[in-house]
Amino acid sequence: MQSSEKLPRPYSRGDEITLAELWDVVWEGRLVIILVTGLLTAIAVAYALMATQWYRAETTLMPTDDQGMSDIRGQLGGLAAIAGLRAGAGANIKNESIAVLKSREFARNFISDYELLDVFLEGETDPGEPLDMRDAVEFFHDNVMRVTEDRDTGKIIVSVQWTDSAAAADWANTLVERVNNSMRGRALREAESNIEYLRKEIASNHIFALEESLGRIMEDEMQKLMLARGKEEFAFRVIDRAEPPKRRSKPRRTLIAASAFVVGGMLSLMVVFLRSAVRKTRSANSEAAVHAS
Repeated sequence: MQSSEKLPRPYSRGDEITLAELWDVVWEGRLVIILVTGLLTAIAVAYALMATQWYRAETTLMPTDDQGMSDIRGQLGGLAAIAGLRAGAGANIKNESIAVLKSREFARNFISDYELLDVFLEGETDPGEPLDMRDAVEFFHDNVMRVTEDRDTGKIIVSVQWTDSAAAADWANTLVERVNNSMRGRALREAESNIEYLRKEIASNHIFALEESLGRIMEDEMQKLMLARGKEEFAFRVIDRAEPPKRRSKPRRTLIAASAFVVGGMLSLMVVFLRSAVRKTRSANSEAAVHAS
């Protein structure tokens, strides 16, 4: 009794596809390849030419050196703890300044002061939908400002990307000035508050040793106050100010066109080879049907 199950057809050298056959398939479908590749490339080039041009302006910063003040606070840390003050406040000013620069409140104040709510949300919201500052802040962080830090050199890059090169450079420099002013204002308020507190403590205590200790802490706070008042670049020292860029950052037209050309070529080849495979399958089925009849 013979089994009706068909055994797999043994492999034969006739199943191999030679380079000549591949070339024949490609040559036969050359019009499809040219049309698909050309169409996708043309669409990509048109998009690249019509897309909004963005420019990136960068300013290079270095954290200010507050090591001297940190040493003083370290020496007086125990005394300040007795007085109820944060003796180590401001020692890590770089991380705090970067956090402020990236904060939503900082972005919100910048957008509000420069009246950029309508500018940032133009075309980003549905018609009739009220403008929301939260959306503008999100747009600002996602599309406009970037803060990067080089761990090896300590350099900090503040970059602003916008459709106007002059505005991008102006905003980048302004953001640095604002964060320096913000951190200096915080330091001034903290030092003034601490000095006022120390004065009250000194006036209410008559123990010589404690008065001497509080006086040394007040001297530290006075130095901190003087430093904040006389130092414009309080948190960051500007190494290289942002200037209006000459070249756009995006769209990268050459890359877009080249990518579309490659994708179009691969897609058209897939179509050509698939069409050839379908034709061969149909031809084989037809021959099988003829032999069976």
